[in-house]
Order: sequence, then C-alpha cells, then structure tokens
Amino acid sequence: MKSEKFRSGYQWAPNRALLYATGKSPGDLKKPLIGLCSSFTDLIPGHVHMRILERDIEKGIHSGGGISFLFSVPGICDGIAMGHEGMHYSLASRELIADMIESVMIAHRLDGMVLLTNCDKITPGMLMAAARLNLPAIVVTGGPMYTGRLNGKRLSLVRDTFEAVGRRQAEKINDEELACLELEACPGAGSCQGLYTANTMACVTEALGMSLAGCATALAVGAKKRRIAYASGERVVELVKENLTPRKIMVRAAFENALTIDMALGGSTNTCLHIPAIAHEAEVALPLEVVDNVSRHTPTIASLEPTGNYYMEDLEFAGGIPAVMKRLGNRLNNCKLTVTGKTIREIAHEAKLTDEEVIRDFKRAYRPEGGIAVLRGNLAPDGAIVKQAAVTEAMMKYTGKAVCFDSEDLAMKYILGGKAKAGQVLVIRYEGPRGGPGMREMLGPTAALVGQGLADKVALITDGRFSGGTRGPCLGHVSPEAASGGPIALVKNGDTIVIDIPGRKLALNVSETEMKNRASAWRAPKAKITTGWLARYAECVTSAATGAVLVAPSENRKKKA
Repeated sequence: MKSEKFRSGYQWAPNRALLYATGKSPGDLKKPLIGLCSSFTDLIPGHVHMRILERDIEKGIHSGGGISFLFSVPGICDGIAMGHEGMHYSLASRELIADMIESVMIAHRLDGMVLLTNCDKITPGMLMAAARLNLPAIVVTGGPMYTGRLNGKRLSLVRDTFEAVGRRQAEKINDEELACLELEACPGAGSCQGLYTANTMACVTEALGMSLAGCATALAVGAKKRRIAYASGERVVELVKENLTPRKIMVRAAFENALTIDMALGGSTNTCLHIPAIAHEAEVALPLEVVDNVSRHTPTIASLEPTGNYYMEDLEFAGGIPAVMKRLGNRLNNCKLTVTGKTIREIAHEAKLTDEEVIRDFKRAYRPEGGIAVLRGNLAPDGAIVKQAAVTEAMMKYTGKAVCFDSEDLAMKYILGGKAKAGQVLVIRYEGPRGGPGMREMLGPTAALVGQGLADKVALITDGRFSGGTRGPCLGHVSPEAASGGPIALVKNGDTIVIDIPGRKLALNVSETEMKNRASAWRAPKAKITTGWLARYAECVTSAATGAVLVAPSENRKKKA
C-alpha cells in the first residue's frame, strides 16, 4: 500500500505526527488509508445532498476496516453556467478535477479512494484521475432528481425551462406561466431528470464496472442511494486488500460496454469527449471510429428525455442499468473484473426487468441504431457528432443555406430576435476547445429553436458542443475547429451545407479550388480570453476528436503545425 512509506521508521515520525494531529491514532495508521473525494457544494442541485452521502461512505469505510480522509474538488453546474462566460470553465474544469485528485492522493500517499460525484464534468474528471493514478477506487454518483409536477404534468429542466424560453419568445406562453415552470421544474436534490450528460456519465460509470450495481439510477433522495454509498465505503477497503485497480477494470472491453450502454439508451453527445478522455488516461486507444461502429450495431432500446417522454426515475423503476445489461445480453463483453466483485454476466443475470416499455426488446427497438452518429466530410475531416436519436426522420437528411456566427452569443441574439427561418443551417464557430476556449455547451440556442417550433426546419452545426438535453439536427464537435483553421472557419453566408446522418456525411458544397483560396485568405482571430488559467488551457487543449485532452503546449503547437 502507498501509505506503507511512512507507517514505520524513525525518519517518518514528523509525517505521522501530523496525521495524529488530525485525530488519528497509531492503530488507525495500521489500516488502509482511504481518500474520500467529495464534490459537495451548495451551488449544484446534484450535489447539495452529498453531506449525507459523505457520512454514509465514511461509515462504510470504517466498518470495512479502513480510515477515511475527506477532501474536496470544485463543481460547476452547466445549467447555471449556460449562456454566459461561465460556460467557458465547464469542460476545462474536468482537467482541474483530475489534477487536484492526483495532487492530494499522491501528496498524502493514500491507499485507495471513493469518488463522490454527480454532474457533468465532475464524473469524467474523477474517472480520469482514477485511471491516471491506478489506485483502488470506486465511484458513487449522487443520483437523479425526481421530476417536477404542475397541473398533473411531469416537468423537467430542459423542456420546461430552457425550451420554455423559446415558447415564451414565440408567445406560446406568458410570463406568469414561465414563472410557474421555473419554480416547479426542479423540485430538489439530484442531477437533472433526463438522460443528460450527468446521468449519462453515471450510466457509463456503472457500465465500465467502476460503481456498484444500481448506483447510476438510484434516486438522489432515496435510502437506496445511501445504502449504495455505505456499501461502496466498505467495498473500497476490500479493493485495496485485493489490489484491484482501475486499469484492471477499465480495459478496452469495458469501454466498449460503456459505449454500448450509452448507445442503447440514447445518451449525451458529451460522452464522445469524456469516454475517449478517460480511455486516454487508462492508456486505451479509443478513436471515434469505435464510437460509430458500436452505434451502428446497437439498437436504441430506451426513449428517455430529451429524446422521449420517460425519465431517469422510470429507468430506475424498470430495473436500472443491470436491467439494460440483461436486455443487451451477449452484445456486452463479459468483463470479469468490476468493483462489485461480480462479472458483467452475473450482474445482468441477477437483474430484474420490470417495464418492457421503458427498456424494450430488440424487435421493438425505438431505432435500429444507437443514439449517436459520427459524421465526416469536407466540413468535418476529423469528425462531427450528432445525437441521431433526437433527430426526426424528416431531418435525417437535410440541405440548407449557411448563416454564420463567430460566437454563441451572436447566434442566440439572432434566434431570440425571431430571425431563424426554415431552410437555414446556423453555423456557430470559434467555440471549440481552443477557440472558445472551453467548448461551451449550446443548450440555449438549440432549446430556443425547439421552443419556437423550428426543430424540424432548421439545422445547427458548431465546433462547440451541445448539452445532453439537446434535441433536433444539431451537429457539434466539428473538427478541426475554426480556431485551428478548420473548414468550418471558411464557411460563408449562403453556402449550401448537406447533412446526411444515415450516410454519415457533413459536406460543404464549395469547390476545392474555392476552399483553397479561402484558406489562403483566412487569418486566425485574436484569442477571446488572454488572461487566467483558461489562456493556458487554450495552449494545451487538443481537438474534440481526441477528447479535448491536454498535452504540453510545445507538443500541441507541433500537432497544429
């Protein structure tokens, strides 16, 4: 164990003295030392209940024979950060979280860790740290929020607040109705109710084998979540004793399982950033081709908000991720190692599937392919991502005229001004990992289009990214990004753009000669942010096509050259 370094020997007396000063005893230092990394904060609904879960995890660690040491990482709520400068920090915070966990765990030579997380970038950041450090670890996701209620109707954050903004702009509802929705849509603690990024990543974590069975969908305010938290504390001590480390669990087959679950459920496009980034830390190659291949061979068997009318609470009551595993059967790899101590087949065999409509069989699948598609073409040579499960059949193939914006803010002003029209392709650029910087989510523009009734009349493409709550023909992660001189930087108003999701094509109908002339005339714009750590982030971040991971600035400049 890592802590063996200072458990004995006179030269380590000062180190032990400082640990004794925290209230620990000589007997305590003979036990496994477990870091409990919590992302509790008063700012995020998905995290406000974590003080209770921290206590349950601590009790489990102590019952299992370990000693817990609580430390924290920051959290950013994408919903609160949406639509303003705060969103620049969301994706970038993923790297901070991984780095902070690395710093604390190595500096204090702890033997294992429980990672208490929930929302969008925190979960992948913690999994990246687990893969990087390769110390025994288990993840506890904080659980989904219950749906809201108003006039007998279930409510959720995206449809009943973000999309309601578009309905208000179109005068389909009034200010009083909007005020009622914003009060009732989010009734309390938990990650937002649909299969948005937070809940998608919780499902991915369980599918990877890094959290206990049932953890992903166990509701935030339920006793089941507390029991899972306690059991996770107990189990991590066993993981330390067994030396069962994350890289033994997060192998290529496990990542394929995570993608299969993701595609079967119709999860967030943000997983196309996060799963490759986690795999990168685990030293597992996972190019975008793998994502698309898994999607082509995995039917969508669930229809959760925002693509459908079911919610995370419905998935929980239908049997959760174990029930999805049971349904998928041999389409999943039978990974032998998970933090549960059971194989994937064993977890699936023990599951109970209680709702045949929430989790359908293959014959009645909602779609023959998975939720996400990877498109390529002269507009996205390195790839673009679309949540095809959220696109109507009429918009799976679409040709339109480009209307270009060099920032999300300009596009949002255009949309809320009522200027978006059928037949357009709104192009939002210079919002990629480097150009943003931080690759802002664009739930505001996409939700406003839906609220205005334009989801099947207007397409949107960007080198930025979309919320897990986005629906409609919205293509993100266009790579290379505009700030790196990618073709999206060369699009002009009135250009014809062809989107063919079944054919996996994203094309700009402009001649090769004209594109070369435009490229020769293009000049990189001045960086939007030149101070603070985001400026350093922009120097180090790689393409969305590789998960927007960080490399040394010199290496990044060499790649871009």
